[in-house]
Amino acid sequence: MTDFAAAREAMVDRQVRPSDVTRYPIIEALLRVPREDFVPPALRPVAYLGEHVPLAEGRVLLDPRVFAKMLDALDIGPSDLVLDVGCGLGYSTAVIARLAEAVIALEEDAAMAQEAEARLAASGADNAVVEHGPLAAGIARHGPFDVVIIEGATEALPQAFEAQLKPGGRIAAIFANGAGGQARLGLMTPQGIAWRRIFDATAPVLPGFAVAKAFEF
Repeated sequence: MTDFAAAREAMVDRQVRPSDVTRYPIIEALLRVPREDFVPPALRPVAYLGEHVPLAEGRVLLDPRVFAKMLDALDIGPSDLVLDVGCGLGYSTAVIARLAEAVIALEEDAAMAQEAEARLAASGADNAVVEHGPLAAGIARHGPFDVVIIEGATEALPQAFEAQLKPGGRIAAIFANGAGGQARLGLMTPQGIAWRRIFDATAPVLPGFAVAKAFEF
């Protein structure tokens, strides 16, 4: 029988803190949200390993280090409205709900969206709302947002997100580049989103976030 509480503490002490993520609200949220409750039942024993956890074809729960470092860069505060793009089964949303005023979780897969809603309700995340729709479109009716986090990789950020970020708003995404990639933090300026590299990371490219390949004869 896995001791999930001990696994959660080990995740924080061996993966998150050594990655220079030490903000108390993030550490507290990661210690309190049971990651094992937001993965497919057969994968509960590996929920805390330092790697992505598969959720569906081409979809993963980001590994703890990557997710924590993205949260650290975004510096989510108690007055922030957050858009969580590609929430999967709701783990990232449950963590963010402890940091933000409110979080809108967007999920394209109907079955995962339904599961996320049920699991978030069971977790007591009453400031989180799950919306079903195409990830690349964002969700304009709830915006604009203080923070957007993309739970997967993108080859080019869909244009919809520029219109859904408040001035001065922050966005974090993993940009795929062949077999590699890097997590970047964006700041919404009058000239558009200004990006800077945070750290190297890879993840599967989300639906609608790939660059269309040019046709060649």
